Amino acid sequence: MINQQTTQDKDSSRPIGPCYRNNMNKVTCDKISDWLSTYLEKNSLSSFVIGVSGGVDSAVVSTLCARTGKPTIVLNIPINSKQTHTNMSVKHCAWLKENFSNVTVHNIDLSSVYSTFRTTLDGTLEVNELAYANTKSRLRMTLLYQFATTFNGLVAGTGNKVEDFGVGFYTKYGDGGVDIGPIADLSKTQVRQLAILLGVDRAIVNAAPTDGLWEDDRTDEEQIGASYEELEWAMDYVDNSGTTSPTARQKEVLDIFNGYRVRNSHKMNPIPIFTLEENK
Repeated sequence: MINQQTTQDKDSSRPIGPCYRNNMNKVTCDKISDWLSTYLEKNSLSSFVIGVSGGVDSAVVSTLCARTGKPTIVLNIPINSKQTHTNMSVKHCAWLKENFSNVTVHNIDLSSVYSTFRTTLDGTLEVNELAYANTKSRLRMTLLYQFATTFNGLVAGTGNKVEDFGVGFYTKYGDGGVDIGPIADLSKTQVRQLAILLGVDRAIVNAAPTDGLWEDDRTDEEQIGASYEELEWAMDYVDNSGTTSPTARQKEVLDIFNGYRVRNSHKMNPIPIFTLEENK
């Protein structure tokens, strides 16, 4: 990660750097789309499959895939989703179809499938809403791979660097179950920069990030306890052995970041494998 000076939020002492200003441009967009196209061809695959949520990450990834000119299958998959999220997703899908002739859109509501899953488990397990939230993500992953196999496609991931390699903020074998990560080396700040360059709707760019898996519509920041800008700062501080003395809020953010990194290391690291050679 680029080591740049951090800035401070104008309204508080919350760290919001490193900002990665001015290092995203159309050349970056072209490089990612070319890389996607090359990988698809190298593996004798025919299409990209992406699930869109109404958020900026999936909006950017779907646009980058569409820019390759390859068949791009975009799925809007509400599961008891808030109508505001669904509306933004539908609006983005319409924009993609208007601008890219290679894009196909499918709106598939899995709410009834999810409800059946919950009903089937009634009386068998104690209700765990986190587990059910993860189930929503895994149902979406199952649908994405149903399309990918049918259309000889590649499931494109929508995770950014902080989510995928900083705090592991994703569902294992859910939105973490993908074939390729076009923005997994980009911070949220950089993803937003690309979104603006690509012409993504500003309402999507500016929307509060949320995974859309909870009935109360909680944001990512409410779940984690820190904003993505703060987590970017913490990731840079930890990975680059920061030496400056952190403020009180920065210490809080570091504790949050390190706590998630430790708890979610099982997601971010390869699965452990017992080997005969090492256990003679």
